[in-house]
Amino acid sequence: MLAEADGTVPHGSDSSMRTSNINNNINPDSSILISRMADVVIPYSSEVPCDNNGQRMWWAFLASSMVTFFGGLFIILLWRTLKYLWTVCCHCNIKHKEAQKVNNPANNQAADRAPKGPDEKEEAPANEVGWMTSVKDWAGVMISAQTLTGRVLVVLVFALSIGALGIYFIDSSDPIESCQNFYKDFTLQIDMAFNVFFLLYFGLRFIAANDKLWFWLEVNSVVDFFTVPPVFVSVYLNRSWLGLRFLRALRLIQFSEILQFLNILKTSNSIKLVNLCSIFISTWLTAAGFIHLVENSGDPWENFQNSQSLSYWECVYLLMVTMSTVGYGDVYARTTLGRLFMVFFILGGLAMFASYVPEIIELIGNRKKYGGSYSAVNGRKHIVVCGHITLESVSNFLKDFLHKDRDDVNVEIVFLHNISPNLELEALFKRHFTQVEFYQGSVLNPHDLARVKIESADACLILANKYCADPDAEDASNIMRVISIKNYHPKIRIITQMLQYHNKAHLLNIPSWNWKEGDDAICLAELKAGFIAQSCLAQGLSTMLANLFSMRSFIEIEEDTWQKYYLEGVANEMYTEYLSSAFVGLSFPMVCELCYVKLKLLLIAIEFKSEQRESRSRKRILINPGNHVKLQEGTLGFFIASDAKEVKRAFFYCKACHDDITDPKRIKKCGCKRLIYSKYKYNGFVRSPDGATTPGNSGSHKEAGVRFKADCNIVEDEHPSTLSPKKKQRNGGMRNSPNCSPKMMSRHDPLLIPGNEQIENMDMNVKRYDSTGMFHWCPSKDIEKVILTRSEASMTVLSGHVVVCIFGDVTSALVGLRNLVMPLRASNFHYHELKPIVFVGSLDYLRREWETLHNFPKVSILPGTPLSRADLRAVNINLCDMCVILSANQNNIEDASLQDKECILATLNIKSMQFDDSIGVLQANSQGFTPPGMDRSSPDSSPVHGFVRQASVTTGSNIPIITELAKPGKLLPLVSLSQEKKSGTSIQMITELVNDSNVQFLDQDDDDDPDTELYLTQPFACGTAFAVSVLDSLMSATYFNDNILTLIRTLVTGGATPELEGLLAEENALRGGYSTPQTLANRDRCRVAQLALYDGPFADLGDGGCYGDLFCKALKTYNMLCFGIYRLRDAHLGAPSQCTKRYVITNPPYEFELVPTDLIFCLMQFDHNAGQSRTSLSHSSHSSHSSSKKSSSVHSIPPSNRQNRSSKTRESREKQNATRMNRMGQEKKWFTDEPENAYPRNIQIKPMSTHMANQVNQYKSTSSLIPPIREVEDEC
Repeated sequence: MLAEADGTVPHGSDSSMRTSNINNNINPDSSILISRMADVVIPYSSEVPCDNNGQRMWWAFLASSMVTFFGGLFIILLWRTLKYLWTVCCHCNIKHKEAQKVNNPANNQAADRAPKGPDEKEEAPANEVGWMTSVKDWAGVMISAQTLTGRVLVVLVFALSIGALGIYFIDSSDPIESCQNFYKDFTLQIDMAFNVFFLLYFGLRFIAANDKLWFWLEVNSVVDFFTVPPVFVSVYLNRSWLGLRFLRALRLIQFSEILQFLNILKTSNSIKLVNLCSIFISTWLTAAGFIHLVENSGDPWENFQNSQSLSYWECVYLLMVTMSTVGYGDVYARTTLGRLFMVFFILGGLAMFASYVPEIIELIGNRKKYGGSYSAVNGRKHIVVCGHITLESVSNFLKDFLHKDRDDVNVEIVFLHNISPNLELEALFKRHFTQVEFYQGSVLNPHDLARVKIESADACLILANKYCADPDAEDASNIMRVISIKNYHPKIRIITQMLQYHNKAHLLNIPSWNWKEGDDAICLAELKAGFIAQSCLAQGLSTMLANLFSMRSFIEIEEDTWQKYYLEGVANEMYTEYLSSAFVGLSFPMVCELCYVKLKLLLIAIEFKSEQRESRSRKRILINPGNHVKLQEGTLGFFIASDAKEVKRAFFYCKACHDDITDPKRIKKCGCKRLIYSKYKYNGFVRSPDGATTPGNSGSHKEAGVRFKADCNIVEDEHPSTLSPKKKQRNGGMRNSPNCSPKMMSRHDPLLIPGNEQIENMDMNVKRYDSTGMFHWCPSKDIEKVILTRSEASMTVLSGHVVVCIFGDVTSALVGLRNLVMPLRASNFHYHELKPIVFVGSLDYLRREWETLHNFPKVSILPGTPLSRADLRAVNINLCDMCVILSANQNNIEDASLQDKECILATLNIKSMQFDDSIGVLQANSQGFTPPGMDRSSPDSSPVHGFVRQASVTTGSNIPIITELAKPGKLLPLVSLSQEKKSGTSIQMITELVNDSNVQFLDQDDDDDPDTELYLTQPFACGTAFAVSVLDSLMSATYFNDNILTLIRTLVTGGATPELEGLLAEENALRGGYSTPQTLANRDRCRVAQLALYDGPFADLGDGGCYGDLFCKALKTYNMLCFGIYRLRDAHLGAPSQCTKRYVITNPPYEFELVPTDLIFCLMQFDHNAGQSRTSLSHSSHSSHSSSKKSSSVHSIPPSNRQNRSSKTRESREKQNATRMNRMGQEKKWFTDEPENAYPRNIQIKPMSTHMANQVNQYKSTSSLIPPIREVEDEC
């Protein structure tokens, strides 16, 4: 504003300023002339026409700005005043005319009747848009950045403002006021050009403004007033004044708007961060410019004598230490104006510094930590994991996903969650930093999906909160995540966890959801109930299956304890691999035996591609399909093995190169030509790139899958059947035997349905199964008809049933009891084999579940509580096959240790109960399941299908008893129970737990450490406890192999299919269907059973025999595939023990020694003839054994293991077995009054003496007052 004071030398000035006295003479030869005026000098040059009198012109620059501002403001106010007066006057005239019309109505009517002249025009209904309005609209579009031109203009104005600010920074090193030649000063010319552009832009803004007064008072307008006019004055006066050009720094406030126009800022945090920074910096720089002006000029009332030389950047430093309240004192304001400004600035500056700076630091810190975008690595896949991200869920997922048994997992895991991880979770991410990254965001935000590169991800996994209080709300959240991801990228593969089964139907409503392309929904309630239901059929199966799809490392134990054998089985997992071309043309049992004996692999299933038109080439998984299945090139096999590398033996195996190799580890890739045309890639656990599991075309084999022989006679010619050719059906055809099953097409042919079952099941007027043929069905029943009172249940003899103890009330979440009942009502059971189900619990809760249960037969309800011993005794819990304890109230308690209190109390309550021997004498044949066609007394005269599953009783070892149906003229043996009282500890139970650590409270006699993992505890190993946490491993297993989930669901759900899910989504209930060849063919599928070794056809192997011999014999003779052992816990001690607990051994080795009390897990074939009238069809065990030997020669399997066993031991065992069989044959007697078609039924037995009980037939009821469980078999 002012010139420099006397005695000061401005910093960086090009022309020197000196102090001179009045009497000093001026040197006329000097190029610089100095003039004095009131002790203030202004430098000027002779080349510049500047005032040589030293007169300061700062007031001229300031006056130009003030006149412009106040002059424009005065004109605007004047215009508004005139406009207001004009409006008031016009309004008064209008009112005066209206008053005249009201006072003279006659004149108005005459005027209306008067005709209008031709020159008079109608008044326009609407005024046309004027040119001023058009110009205004055009100017508004130009400055609003709605068009490309407007955006360019806005960005250009901002860029030029920053350029003008940069010129100010350069000129700040010059004196505040100096003479400058416009034609020679380059910076002044550039500044002039910028301000001309600003003037034009100001005009556009003025035209587009709706309110001119507020526009005139805007910050940007004030900046233009005090920066644009002084530039034109400086050109006219040939001098420059630094003045108020620092106000251009206020343009930085619009920096965030410019970045938003350019689509650079998209998130709220980034916009907020830029806003805070721009406001803080612009205020800082503007205030520093004002201090620089007043301190270098001085106070006007002091005649500018108190000025000091400060550079602009020193003023910036001064303002920063002032805002931070530090105030070092090295630089300070001397002028009164500067000090007065600092007083007011420190009030606002301190508040701004204290609020803005911490928030800026917080935003910058968070953005750097979990912001940013994922950078994909070439040649490396990545998956996105979202949903419920906690320390527990992430640790369980990473432990299974990155397990070393999966070989080399070249997949990077990207976690996306909207909450930053805590310290523990952050430490977990750091431990896996090479394969794990975390980004903060939400999958509901498309910007966050773009950050994690969801479009290039191999899959997206969504984890659910299993312990939430509202499962439906959690499922709704996950469904919304699926919708958001599919909306962003429809082709992405999604694997999500669902808590409730009925919520799976909502996924089908998403158009891009396609389970054929790899999309999967892992329903925890469905699988949990399915696992528990399978344990009702074969206790311990839930533990075995849970261990198969979970990655467990092998833990070696030297001591001979039950944990040693259990952990050897735990190390096994389920893998898939394409079978070598050496297996082409062989039947499934032959390949299965070859893989087990030669390759040390257990093959349990294959993938089959149907060739039927109606199947549309849909691929199916066949579990132990039987010897009618012939393998073709490229068949995918499902194996149980301990490592992914072991499974590759099935792909590398070559008969020419590996036939004489005894060590399976030496079976590796060979140079044989047989492998040349196998073009498809192999991998132990991944799917093909296109989502399918069938490899590409190779040679002449254009279609993968399995091939079925056109006729069973062809199969019999190649591989001799154990069935005698004399055994024919009544219609003269060959009866189906275990070694000769019809081809796949024949199962849909009504002429080839075995025996009388075709006639019985083709009754079109009776609906026995649901519309898919996968489950038994009956017409819906009212809940009142299935309710049992305690007295009715006590008078009804319930045995061999399943008791389901459920805790729940009106407000409890539904657990989905239908998923528990469906596997127990699978159609591959015959009707008389179905176990009755009795629910014990709150009637209010069961009413809510009944809508999904009313179409299942043999279901009853006892209102009560599982904690009541009277209710438990009423349902004969001591005679049940299985007691299931569930709770629907587990997730409503915050304390994790109390979540399972009801289930634990019910379990301990049942175990502490004592039961009287009210039955007295029970008829029994043996323990466990006896395969059809084998009689324990006489191998030559036994019926093939003379065994049906009988309701079991609780014996010493508590094993389900299979009772042989009485034949005319025969008597059943009577076995008396030696115990007068029975303890509840012998009752088979399975308890559902939420918290894994609560498993320690189930068994009081175990020594499990509370910190022990669930799979290492005794209750889990014995199959008496199940926790939903074991299902977490299915996420990883499904990603690496989408067929694993299909296989698991096929095994545990009893046959649930995507088609059935679609029907349930429509009606939420099973629909009955008529029996057709297609639906009846669905019954022909495997089921899990337990094979007893105490007696029967495998008794010779049960006493010290090898598991491998049992495996081969069961496979060849009965097409039964053995895959595990259920052994007594203290069987390894070799001494009698009172403990009845058993544990699971998965896939034992060939030479594993068996004991008589073992139960064998096996996959048995569906028996068509078990449900029809009994016919005598002999099946010699000797001939079966001989045929097995013939078949083994076809397999070319070296019998080294069998030869190693001494002949002396075999002969002694055979003699013992023969003696035992003869003794049993002498003891057996048969009743002659049992009808041929009789089914075993529950009865009511009154107390009686043991002598009288010996004369009672178990299958006849002594009272017909109360039907057993109110279920009439003919209803269905």
